[in-house]
Amino acid sequence: MKRGVIFRVLVFLLGIVALSMILPLILACFYGEPDMIRAFGFPIAAGLAVFFPTILFTRKRPVRFSAADGFLLVFLAWVFSCLLGAVPYCLSGHITSAAGAVFESVSGFTTTGATVIADVEDLPRSLLFWRAMTHWLGGMGIVVLTVALLPLLGAGAFQMNAAQLFQAESPGPENDKIVPRITGTAKMLWGCYTALTILQILLLAAGGMGWFDAAVHAFSTMATGGFSSRNAGIAAYNSPWAEWVCTVFMILGGLNFTLFFQLLKGKYRNVLANSEARAYGGIILVSVIIITGAILPQSPSPGTAVRYAFFHTASILTTTGFAAADYNLWPPLAQGVLFFLMFIGGCSGSTAGGIKVIRYVALVKQTGSEMKKIIYPRGVFNIQLNGRSGKKEVIYGVAGFVFLYFVCIFAAALLVSSAGMDIFSSLNAALLCLGNIGLGLGKLGPFSEVSAFPSYVKWGLSFIMILGRLELWTVMVFFTRDYWRR
Repeated sequence: MKRGVIFRVLVFLLGIVALSMILPLILACFYGEPDMIRAFGFPIAAGLAVFFPTILFTRKRPVRFSAADGFLLVFLAWVFSCLLGAVPYCLSGHITSAAGAVFESVSGFTTTGATVIADVEDLPRSLLFWRAMTHWLGGMGIVVLTVALLPLLGAGAFQMNAAQLFQAESPGPENDKIVPRITGTAKMLWGCYTALTILQILLLAAGGMGWFDAAVHAFSTMATGGFSSRNAGIAAYNSPWAEWVCTVFMILGGLNFTLFFQLLKGKYRNVLANSEARAYGGIILVSVIIITGAILPQSPSPGTAVRYAFFHTASILTTTGFAAADYNLWPPLAQGVLFFLMFIGGCSGSTAGGIKVIRYVALVKQTGSEMKKIIYPRGVFNIQLNGRSGKKEVIYGVAGFVFLYFVCIFAAALLVSSAGMDIFSSLNAALLCLGNIGLGLGKLGPFSEVSAFPSYVKWGLSFIMILGRLELWTVMVFFTRDYWRR
């Protein structure tokens, strides 16, 4: 790839991120926050200075790149977007260290939700809104947003391999296009994402939550992120309505977004036949039943036990990271279920992180196929995914991904343990960063923050969060000799 091409596309993408700060800037003006006006004004001005000239320049010069170049572009896009997103934290003075500001920004864009800020209620409202907005932008994907806006670059931009960018950023072993053109798919995904976010804002506001808090929590919920405008998160409102609304939208955020379009088209059978969606629903149901039974003796009522079970099952499984109660006080059985849910994650094609349900479905089916081969050595058995025969390449890819995922968890756990953290907390930190979960058990449980970590651990975990958000392969491919020999 020519350096000029990658520079032009990166500038276009970073311009989009910079211009997205206009809304927090408006809030800073409305709430009278002069420090934040300067903190947002500088990156916006820089973005405007290069964004529109880049559009005019690129419209006349088509850009092309290979699939391998697409991986590099997506990785650089995420790195520089996170660095740009850290600028308001630094300029406002609310996070003094570069490592802390970048960690907070990366945690936002990757929808992890871990924070280095001990008292978020002390932050200006515009900065709280920006934290939640980084969730919302990163949830569906900043590169997917860029693909949706490619027409701004003119007809020549369609010669970019947009499908490669889409595949490199979107989670899951397989990504289906909703419409023939990949830019159309990106627009429809963002349209559905926006509509669901607006609906949740209205529902939270109808339940008595203020418009500002409703917007912050809707951004975090639909992105399955976890940032809140309150130190105690959703628990601060003590509202069963808010908890149920967030539970429903966390579950929706953890679903494959292509299923929503299937429903809109009336293809209900396709949705019901979806192997991943059925497994996803089954995991939620079984987890809720076990947790409810475990916490029922210490709950004030059966309804409260069911509500907490649903809320925290959805929160951990979809890697959102909200908490309505301190589950560190729950019985070991309930905590054990939540711990195992941290290894699963949501569905492919969703805003959730983790290994993804579809990979477990594929591995379980392949395990059953191998057992049949032992009984019938001459038999030929194919696994079925969504009513279709699963490709062998997908199974091999899933096995390789899961192996690499656990290797990364162990490596990240060793990094955290080098700072003196006990092994269980180190494993929790690795899980919550690589799986983009945001909170775990023990010392990293509900209402905790990670400001005590030394700077080198924060830098390392920032990389781990990006690694998990981009599904490992997009980043790990750079550590192979074959990539650089291409």
